[in-house]
Amino acid sequence: MTHPTPRDLLSALFDAAVQAAQPAHCIPRFLPAPPKGRTLVIGAGKASAAMAQALERHWPGPLSGLVVTRYGYAVPCERIEIVEAAHPVPDAAGREAAGRLLELVQGLSADDLVICLISGGGSALLPLPGEGVSLEDKQAINRALLKSGATISEMNCVRRHLSAIKGGRLAAACHPARVVNLLISDVPGDNPMDIASGPTVADPTTCADALEIVRRYGIDLPAGARALLESGRGETVKPGDPRLAAVETHLVATPQMALEAAAAVARAAGVTPVLLGDSIEGEARDVGKVMAAIALQVKRHGQPVAAPCVLLSGGETTVTVRGNGRGGRNVEFLLALAVALDGAPGIHAVAGDTDGVDGLEEIAGALVAPDTLARAWAKGIRPRDSLDNNDGHGFFEALGDSLVTGPTLTNVNDFRAILIV
Repeated sequence: MTHPTPRDLLSALFDAAVQAAQPAHCIPRFLPAPPKGRTLVIGAGKASAAMAQALERHWPGPLSGLVVTRYGYAVPCERIEIVEAAHPVPDAAGREAAGRLLELVQGLSADDLVICLISGGGSALLPLPGEGVSLEDKQAINRALLKSGATISEMNCVRRHLSAIKGGRLAAACHPARVVNLLISDVPGDNPMDIASGPTVADPTTCADALEIVRRYGIDLPAGARALLESGRGETVKPGDPRLAAVETHLVATPQMALEAAAAVARAAGVTPVLLGDSIEGEARDVGKVMAAIALQVKRHGQPVAAPCVLLSGGETTVTVRGNGRGGRNVEFLLALAVALDGAPGIHAVAGDTDGVDGLEEIAGALVAPDTLARAWAKGIRPRDSLDNNDGHGFFEALGDSLVTGPTLTNVNDFRAILIV
């Protein structure tokens, strides 16, 4: 029997994580019974079109609807309209689609059913601004948040309170219809209010919380946005609101499921999987240093487990952008990891976003090997300089080690695997 190379095994682990979260596998078992009245399908996110297709193929009766996905992530549907818009910085197509979703759910009855398909990316894809806030304001605030080092939960708190559709507002507009939320989680902790900024779930956070986050990270708010928050007019729909009484929520795919699928592949290859957590946050380069230290402890001392093993983790790190390179949080993590490992033998790694996009580019992530730094130096590339410039994509692309998947049609956040042999 031939054993896979470290690179092949790491690629197989990433593929298993992505496959575990494919809507075709996870949507059918959560579908509710058809209602007496109409069935309307709405949704947003990088996986929403694939989720709609899976629903259509298994739904026994009539239905109609509209979902919004990222450019390039549409799949053919017969009865549900698919609209594409921009991510991570929103555009006019997303604003128009969000407005249409609110119009679509007007006038429903208690006999009607709304199935809401939500996945990561939905926040940027539903940029319907609140009172006094323009799309250009939303774009500027989004760019500032993405560069600030704020966590996804903090970013989404601000987004909810500057929106006319998030923070439970879309679900409230569906009242009195029954609403069934089917969510693919891309956020640490799997909190529904943070998945696409929670358009169809209650939000306990406040305008004051959003203002504190803006202050903490030095975000320059346009006058209209600041007025909306300071006046309290941007308040979201709170737990216990009677308009949300008929809402039920199901997590159909999560980062933990993806890690467990990868762990099964590792075991089959004779490699011990160690799951370090599905919700790891923090600066990507700091997480890289910590993971390198754990990997070196395994290599040198066989602790906490002996090689061959693979350290698996998920979650969403952050990058405080100081340079002007091409990067994303996964390649930032990997570059910091490689620098900290300093060519230690027998340690390989992969990290990538399960949606196929790390940062602003159609590159999921990259792979690291013991000779990564040596090959970079041979090309005249200084790894620490690349890290200081937030140029992870430039670094790994020059080495031919970028991980390019194309649209995966799902999103369960970042996947990291460090293989010690």
